[in-house]
Amino acid sequence: MSRDSAHRPSRVGPATTPGHRAGPLDIDALLDDPATGIIVCCGSGGVGKTTTSAALALRAAERGRKVVVLTIDPARRLAQSMGIEALDNTPRPVTGVEGGGHLDAMMLDMKRTFDEVVLSQASPEKAKQILANPFYIALSSSFAGTQEYMAMEKLGQIHRDAQAAGTYDLIVVDTPPSRSALDFLDAPERLSSFLDGRFVRMLLMPAKGPAKLMTAGIGLITNALTKILGAQFLKDLQTFVTALDTVFGGFRQRAQQTYALLKADGTAFLVVAAPEADALREAEYFVERLSEDDMPLAGLVVNRASPEPGGDLSAEEAMTAAERLRRTGDGALTAGLLRLHADRVRMVERERTLRDRFATAHPQVATAVVPALASDVHDLDGLRRVGDLLARRH
Repeated sequence: MSRDSAHRPSRVGPATTPGHRAGPLDIDALLDDPATGIIVCCGSGGVGKTTTSAALALRAAERGRKVVVLTIDPARRLAQSMGIEALDNTPRPVTGVEGGGHLDAMMLDMKRTFDEVVLSQASPEKAKQILANPFYIALSSSFAGTQEYMAMEKLGQIHRDAQAAGTYDLIVVDTPPSRSALDFLDAPERLSSFLDGRFVRMLLMPAKGPAKLMTAGIGLITNALTKILGAQFLKDLQTFVTALDTVFGGFRQRAQQTYALLKADGTAFLVVAAPEADALREAEYFVERLSEDDMPLAGLVVNRASPEPGGDLSAEEAMTAAERLRRTGDGALTAGLLRLHADRVRMVERERTLRDRFATAHPQVATAVVPALASDVHDLDGLRRVGDLLARRH
C-alpha cells in the first residue's frame, strides 16, 4: 500500500475484513497530502472542535500549507488562541506562524454572507430593495437552517476564490456545537425548497389571495411571521418573493456544487468526541450519518482523555493498600494518594472500554487520542501542543 493510500479518507462503511481494526489516525500524513484540500471537524458540543480545528490549521500552516480556518461556532476562543482581537467574515492573518506556510482565520457572519449573495446576484437597485425588506432581514438573520446554509455558501466561496487566485491550498471548517452540526448537509435543500416552495408561491396567488389562505389552515404561521415582520408582512413578502427567481435562482445550484465538493476525494471529515459515553454515542451518530451520505471520513479524534497513570499498581491493589493503612491508622496522606491513584486507573480503564466499544462497532474508523492538558489553550503555543498530541508527538 502506498503512503498516500494508507491515510487517504475512506468512504465510511462496514469493515471488509472480519476482526480487522483501523490503526491510529495519521494526522501529519493527512495534513501533508497535497490532495487534502478541505478538512471538516464535526461533533457534539463541548468536545473541543474549535480547538482541534485551530490546532490542525496551525500545524498544517507550519508544515508549509496555505491554510484558512473557518469557524461557525459562536465561541470566541479561536480568535483568542490565535491572537486576533475579533474574527469576522473576512479572513484575518494569524501572526507568529512558524515555518514556510501561511494561516488565516475567520468566523462565519451568517447575515453578511447572505447579503454578499444578494449583492453578487442582483442589480444595485434591486439589492438595496431586498436588503431593506423585513422578510429578508428575518430570513437572513434567524430562519432555521440559514446558518448551516451560509456555512456551505461561504465554504463554496472560499474554495472558488482559492482555486482562482491560489490563496489557499487547505480549508479547515469548524462546525456548529450540537448534534445539528451535520444539518449543513441538509440545509441547502431545506432552505432552497422553502424559497421555491408551494407555501411561498401560494402567498402570491392574486386571485385567491393570502386572506383566504389564512382561513384555510396557515393562520398560525402567518400570525407568527406577522409578529416578527410587522403589519406590512404580506406586502413585504410579496415584494421579496417576486425577486426570488432572479436573485436566488442559483442558490440550489451552488449548494449542490458545494455538496459535491464535500463528497470529493480532496475532502476529509474528522469526527471529534470526548471520552464519555454520551459524546461517543454522538460520534457514532456522526459516523453513521456520514456513511449514509457517502462522505469521506478520515477518522475520530478523542479529546481530553485521562493521562495514563504511572506505575503498574492496579486500582484494586491501590485500594487494598489504602484500606490497610486506614486500619492501622498510619499514613493517612499516602492512603489518600492511593485512593486517587485507584480512581484515576478506573477512569482510564472506563475510557478505554468506551473507545474499544466504539472501535468494535466501527472498526474501519482510525482514531487519534489526545490527552487532557493541565490548562486551557489560549495561545499559539497551546495550539502547537495540541497539534503535537494529535500527531502523537508526545
